[in-house]
Amino acid sequence: MAVNTPNIIDVTEDDFAESVLAASGSKPVLVDFWATWCRPCTMMAPVLDELAGAESDKLTVAKVDVEANQELAAEYQITAIPAMLLFSEGKPVKRITGAKSKSALRTELGDVL
Repeated sequence: MAVNTPNIIDVTEDDFAESVLAASGSKPVLVDFWATWCRPCTMMAPVLDELAGAESDKLTVAKVDVEANQELAAEYQITAIPAMLLFSEGKPVKRITGAKSKSALRTELGDVL
């Protein structure tokens, strides 16, 4: 079940280094680790898409399908989803676990936004 998220980039193991690690040198990148079968993940999609559109000058939002990118999920110790990692300067600087409301997510990302 695909979720329409026009403001979020899809990232795979093949382009993670460029799309997230390198890109986070100029602007923080919030990576949403998710799966199609995860109902809380699909509930987060519109929240993240709205955030990505509203804050595109301050933040890039990307998503990684953990089923298709298991090595990447393992590398960043993603054991429960939805899970989000905020990358800055090529490194994860914040971990957010579980579905969040828009206001709760904004609070978590307050220092970036």
